[in-house]
Amino acid sequence: MPTSFTNQATLSYNNLVTNSNVVTGTLQDVLSVSKSAISGDYRQGDTVTYAVSVINSGSTAFSNLTLTDNLGAYASGTTAGTVTPLTFIPGSVVLYVNGTRQATAPAASGSPLTITGINVPAGGNILLLYSANANQFAPQGSTGNIVNTVTLSGTGISTPITATATTDANATARLSVIKSLNPTTVVENQPLTYTFTIQNTGATATTTADNLILTDVFDPALNITSVTLNGVALTQGTDYNYNAMTGTFSTVANRITVPAATYTQNATTGAWTITPGTAILQVTGTL
Repeated sequence: MPTSFTNQATLSYNNLVTNSNVVTGTLQDVLSVSKSAISGDYRQGDTVTYAVSVINSGSTAFSNLTLTDNLGAYASGTTAGTVTPLTFIPGSVVLYVNGTRQATAPAASGSPLTITGINVPAGGNILLLYSANANQFAPQGSTGNIVNTVTLSGTGISTPITATATTDANATARLSVIKSLNPTTVVENQPLTYTFTIQNTGATATTTADNLILTDVFDPALNITSVTLNGVALTQGTDYNYNAMTGTFSTVANRITVPAATYTQNATTGAWTITPGTAILQVTGTL
């Protein structure tokens, strides 16, 4: 960005001093830097790809510049102090010069990430793409985000140029289901129970708009004696449907709701732990 500077002269004569007026000038940067996250948002463990654009509006090329990336480092307020939520993926750097992909990318390493040997042609531009994983220090929950800053410096740049990209944690519901059977070995006419544990690692509880339905086909078909959700008895036709001939079981749409996950940052290490929200459906019957 443009920076202003001022200058004033001093004239000395016969033991007298007089000052000139102050002149103000503007130093116009010919390089501009911008940064964005292509992936848009993240969950813990996701790969986030960043794009850094450098435009040279001047008539002189810049050579051997250095780009540093703080990988979102932030003061966590924990014993660990500053933690870094992104882990750079070695070998992920891709370089375009004036829209043409280059066969060789500049060297990149470290945390903070340092990319060296960057050349920007006169009146041209470069685009750097690289990826990092959102690790255990990546802030979670509906308000979580990673504020990621790059700094470009080197010969010909009077003041290092920075650019920032803010990437939000993905707060939508994210469900998984685990099915278990107890006992796993059963004799005829003895009860058995199928347990479905539905987990939500997202920061948003499910709603009616999610149209949540659990379906299973019991083979062999089950003579159902009870169905419970989180320990509360469900009623056939109202809460679920079951065809005893085919063994097809399904809950009524949105009868099951799953609470949001909770997120805790360790006060010592600064790492985030995800505790999924859960709903437990149990179907008991005989064969």
